[in-house]
Parts: sequence; structure tokens; C-alpha cells
Amino acid sequence: MDAAQALADLTEISSQVVQAVILEQDGAPLATTIGEPTLLSRFVSGVERLLEEADAQARTRGLGGTLSQLEATTLEGSVFVVRNDSRRLIAATTRPDPTVGLVLYDLKRCLACLDEAPPAGEGENDVEPPAPLVSHPGGRAPAAQRKVDSSA
Repeated sequence: MDAAQALADLTEISSQVVQAVILEQDGAPLATTIGEPTLLSRFVSGVERLLEEADAQARTRGLGGTLSQLEATTLEGSVFVVRNDSRRLIAATTRPDPTVGLVLYDLKRCLACLDEAPPAGEGENDVEPPAPLVSHPGGRAPAAQRKVDSSA
């Protein structure tokens, strides 16, 4: 699945996500729901600063590894960032009081959809497509879809 389609699926099933961007390791946007370039630039810059500060705090406290997820909450809403092993990340804003676990699940699933896709033109007919993102009415994924995140 391409990044634009993954974001379209995310915003369709997750009513809590207001804006989102998928970034490559170097900070280049792969896809975004933010149409205004100046706002996109400010958002990406803010996400990079949040990650830098969180990583610095982890180093100061002697915590090893790389930050894999982050939530910053304000009265107006939250910012979530999820990084995966391929060093790609997704950042999203939400409305106030989001269901944190569900938002994190949806963001992780969005990134996983990108990682499961074969490179363009390779194995298109012999690879089963990734499972689609699924809407969670009532704010919880069915038990078969929930995944416990032990990295938190």
C-alpha cells in the first residue's frame, strides 16, 4: 500500500485523528493530510523538536534504545508520534481526550501497512496484500485485532 492510501485509510477509520504525516528517516514527507505547505513545515519541525528533546531526556536518564512512541497532550488535543524499525515515522494530531491506546494502535498499523507492501513492480501477483485498517466502533479494537505494546 502506498503512503497516501495508508493515510486515507487511517483518517477514514480513526475519527480521533485530525491531521497526520508520514516521514522518511531524513524528515522528507511521504504523505500528509496537511495541505498548506507552511503549516506542514511547522508541524514537521515541531515533531522533530519533540523527538530530539524526548531522545535527549532518555539519554540523560541513561535509558537505552530509541524512542518508539510519544504522546504530548494539551487542552486543545494531542500529538502522537510513532517510529518503526525501518526508521520511518508517523505523526498525528487528535481532538482533546483521545483514546490513547487506540490512536497508537491505528498509527502503528498504518506504518505496518507500508512495510508489508512489496517494492513497486515486484511480486505484485504472488504476495497477499496486508490486512486493511479496520474501523473500531465504540473506541476499541476487537480482541483479535488488539496488540499489546510491551515497549511502552
